[in-house]
Amino acid sequence: MSMSMSIEKPQKVIVVLLDSLNRHMLGAYGGKEFDTPNIDRLAKRSVRFNNHQAGSLPCMPARHDILVGALDFLWRPWGSIELWEKPLTHYLRKKAVPTMLLTDHPHLFETGGENYHTDFHAWDYMRGHEGDPWKTLPDPSWIGTPAMPARLRGMPYEYSRTYFREEKDYPGPKTMSAAAEWLNNHGKEHKQFLLFIDEFDPHEPFDTPAPWANRYFPEWDQDLHIWPPYAEGAIRKGIISESEGRHIRCNYGSKLSMIDHWLGKLLDVMDHEEMWEDTMLMLCTDHGHYLGEKDIWGKPRVPHYEPMGHTPLLISSPGLASNQIDSLTTNVDIFATLCDIFDLSVDHVTHGVSLWPLLTGVKKQVREWALSGYYGQWVQIHDGAHKYSRAPSENGFPLSMWSNRWSTMPIKGANLDFPYFPSPDARAKLDYMPGSDVPCIRQPFAEGDLLPYWAMAPKTGDNHLYNLHDDPLEKNNLVNSLVEKTMAELLSKALESVAAPEEQQKRLGLR
Repeated sequence: MSMSMSIEKPQKVIVVLLDSLNRHMLGAYGGKEFDTPNIDRLAKRSVRFNNHQAGSLPCMPARHDILVGALDFLWRPWGSIELWEKPLTHYLRKKAVPTMLLTDHPHLFETGGENYHTDFHAWDYMRGHEGDPWKTLPDPSWIGTPAMPARLRGMPYEYSRTYFREEKDYPGPKTMSAAAEWLNNHGKEHKQFLLFIDEFDPHEPFDTPAPWANRYFPEWDQDLHIWPPYAEGAIRKGIISESEGRHIRCNYGSKLSMIDHWLGKLLDVMDHEEMWEDTMLMLCTDHGHYLGEKDIWGKPRVPHYEPMGHTPLLISSPGLASNQIDSLTTNVDIFATLCDIFDLSVDHVTHGVSLWPLLTGVKKQVREWALSGYYGQWVQIHDGAHKYSRAPSENGFPLSMWSNRWSTMPIKGANLDFPYFPSPDARAKLDYMPGSDVPCIRQPFAEGDLLPYWAMAPKTGDNHLYNLHDDPLEKNNLVNSLVEKTMAELLSKALESVAAPEEQQKRLGLR
């Protein structure tokens, strides 16, 4: 124990956040379907966390967990950093620790995510992924492009992809190449730094050039299907065929293998410059992605089954031997860990616990439960063995949005009939977030209101409880058992512990 406690904290940290990274598809976690040699290569020198859970979902709420350290799905949906809180980079800036963001993530530069990058010392945005409004017309010549014919959906990406001339022009390869270049040119020049690589791959569109395209389904002879449906029962309902489903899943695998290949360029710099001796490298994600498990596809509004909520976390750090940790952890703990490593004092309320004592063997467990969920939908609690997803008990209300930024995920595409999210109205009141004296707009919603996208149409009374030790595929729902009563009580206490709005207890039927 004394030897573990003597390990020094690194002062150089690299965080690689791959979006929608499926734990169960990585070789390091037992996946055999797709090739991930470089993630597996990293895992061999890392501490592998086996019970790491998503928190706030989906994309921007998860980044709020990691960069701000506070769960926000109990108070609001997808949104920017609020007035009562500050990101990790704000506190690092105060300590004069250089921070660099390299990303191709379009949501960081649109309404609802527009201020997560602003406190980095420097940042660079690689254009052209998914909804990035990069070009107004496709390349009129399209000569030499490696992009293969694909089914269209009216997204900006379908213009962007015509400008890629070779594999390294795709956003994922561009981002990882820029990260390797920054590390090679700047990594030795700073005594401290945080390099944050927010890589949108393997998120859709599942579009890759040769030799990746159709690598796992070579007999496919039609246009690429690069946009997965967001649906429950997609094959059963005839939204896609079984063959199309296999093709979509394999296209995800191609995207995964391609970004794994380019991650290898970063690891090569770590090897060549011997940076493993003084630099921590953390690989994480926001959440998983359904690719046919239980015939669910994309990220529809369903409980967080294992493919979505059980996520990978690998941490390599000087002085730490390769190891496995089975203790329960979650994404807000990443923020707490980075604060611990850089010795930061944070002013706002946070919900994470540092993983450094787990990494060094000082502790065997740092938390007894973890909360997760989408705003306005199921609220989930995990105790390390059981996972309980509690749905609204009646109509999904009462429900309020707490925000002074008043932004949420914009809906883009060819169909512009979807209305913008309305402003607060006469029902709004000023209230206060836990631990803050900054007045906050609290807007109550009621039936008939236009709700934020991820909060629409909550499925009421649909509770799920699984013993994951005995039932890892979540086939045996234990609701109405004595265990449910215990987990419901734990959920209620956990909501009290984070000072969640009392209305959450009411809407979930816990009061």
